[in-house]
Amino acid sequence: MMWICYIIMIVVPYLLGGINTSIIATRVRSGKDIRDMGSGNAGLTNTLRTQGKAVAGVVLLGDVAKAVLSIWAVRLAFLFIGGVDTTVLSNEMNWVGYMAGLMVVVGHVLPVYSGFRGGKGVLAAISAIFTLDWRTGCLLLGVFIVLVAITRYVSLGSVAASSLYFVGTLVFVYFIDKDPSGIVCTFIALFTEAIVIFKHHGNIRRLLTHTEKKLGEKSK
Repeated sequence: MMWICYIIMIVVPYLLGGINTSIIATRVRSGKDIRDMGSGNAGLTNTLRTQGKAVAGVVLLGDVAKAVLSIWAVRLAFLFIGGVDTTVLSNEMNWVGYMAGLMVVVGHVLPVYSGFRGGKGVLAAISAIFTLDWRTGCLLLGVFIVLVAITRYVSLGSVAASSLYFVGTLVFVYFIDKDPSGIVCTFIALFTEAIVIFKHHGNIRRLLTHTEKKLGEKSK
């Protein structure tokens, strides 16, 4: 029955991740496509700039919920269908949660429901990271908050924080927890952060040319 669990691990987080609350909420509020507005990104920051705080709040809750639900749905599938508790490190299956987190991000970035045009995966990723390991989550969130507070560039904070996912997982999960599957978790974290950083290539270019919008600046 384990093969069913592995299918669930890939398919369920991807499909849940593809439910883009930014696209849905903007469509409901204004009848427009968020991807044709502002920066063109179907994510929290662009929603805040173009739709306001109330709609952005819906997006925040939606992205957090789909990441948390995806990981726990997969963990419960392995527990009740496969008979394996993936949260017990000695079972050497902790990587399953990390793979579910990766697939949530893939679904958010490349949603099958929206022509494979999604967001950049930051909020989905950090929500998954907190679900998997609160210490790494706190590290990344702390870096994000400090950089955004100093520079007012959300993209800079996002890229810098994302680049530490690999490091945080390596330190906390592999070295401190001595998780037998820690090295696998670390490489999954590396791949996840690579996706998020790649999706910010436009922001990185604008940061280098000093044309990136700061937090609080409105988009049409």
